[in-house]
Amino acid sequence: MLNHLRADLAIIRERDPAARGPIEILLCYPGFQAVTLHRLSNLLWNSKLPLKLAARLLSQLGRGLTGIEIHPGARIGKGVFIDHGMGVVIGETAEVGDRC
Repeated sequence: MLNHLRADLAIIRERDPAARGPIEILLCYPGFQAVTLHRLSNLLWNSKLPLKLAARLLSQLGRGLTGIEIHPGARIGKGVFIDHGMGVVIGETAEVGDRC
């Protein structure tokens, strides 16, 4: 998961000239925040323990905080950048590739 987060930070710094550093991205980029929360909810969703409800709750929290809805069952690759993502919905069967 840390490799994914590093790749997500790197792609934002590469593609967004307004990104001034990792702290700004962590605090001010809802696309990064949504993808990060998705990565956590996806771990819960795919856990061998019965944690699908917890995964959905975390997903809904992320939706409320960022305006971006990503189902915990969706597959999101490394280095994904959602810029200006208010209203973006990524469903359970969606697959978003690396560096998208």
